[in-house]
Amino acid sequence: MNQDASSIPAVDVTLDLSGVVCPMNFVKTKLQLEIMDSGQVLEVVIDRGEPVKNVPQSVKNEGHKILHAEEREGQVALWIRKA
Repeated sequence: MNQDASSIPAVDVTLDLSGVVCPMNFVKTKLQLEIMDSGQVLEVVIDRGEPVKNVPQSVKNEGHKILHAEEREGQVALWIRKA
């Protein structure tokens, strides 16, 4: 899951969704992506468990790309490039 730090893309916006339950974490991610420009990178911090199963797949289904995922103390950070 982790990559070399030099290959992690620069982040344009960070969205901390710690403690936010499904499906609201994806809804908030989608709303944030809607106001961003194509090609920008969104970092989303989500809790492990159901959010990690659902958010990445839903983001991909919307046509966006997961560039990087990083585990952090009970959470996962996703770098998403807007389509």
